[in-house]
Amino acid sequence: QVQLVESGGGLVQSGGSLRLSCAASGRTLSSAAMGWFRQAPGKEREFVVRSSWSGVSTYYADSVKGRFTLSRDNAKNTVYLQMNRLKPEDTAVYYCAAAHRDDGIPTYRIPLVNEYNYWGQGTQVTVSS
Repeated sequence: QVQLVESGGGLVQSGGSLRLSCAASGRTLSSAAMGWFRQAPGKEREFVVRSSWSGVSTYYADSVKGRFTLSRDNAKNTVYLQMNRLKPEDTAVYYCAAAHRDDGIPTYRIPLVNEYNYWGQGTQVTVSS
């Protein structure tokens, strides 16, 4: 099992920045593929960024490309989402998710969305115009 706890959300003005953290316990994130997803009111959950198993490659949604950056600190078992030049349309609850190698998920590709077995509770990000 992996427990994920997000933090760092809040209220920020358009153009501002926030850094979200996702602290993991239970298993090491060095054997996990990580992702961030978000869900705005009345909308379906969408992916923001997903990383490869090694963490070397990352895949961003077009809407955040060039503004958001995923990073990982294996020593702290924590991943981060740096969000710059925030826009009102970025307002959502942000979720950290993990797919772990020990769960038998194929590692020759990045996990499918339904293969992220571990999710945090979410952290609210609100961007005012």
